[in-house]
Amino acid sequence: MPIVVNLDVMLAKRKIRGKDLAAEIGITEQNLSLLRTGKVKGVRFSTLAQICQVLACQPGDILEYISDE
Repeated sequence: MPIVVNLDVMLAKRKIRGKDLAAEIGITEQNLSLLRTGKVKGVRFSTLAQICQVLACQPGDILEYISDE
């Protein structure tokens, strides 16, 4: 998949645990874990916006496109 999720990097930079982020944005730790590992097929814009608000970042800091070529 050419979309890479860099959520772990942002969590480390902001020194926030995944458990705390999940509680802050109102999703389960399991769903956040699936997002962190890139095992989801989609993410709601509202969820992405909440993550960006809590981590004080842009969507491009979390999601990255890498060509398969």
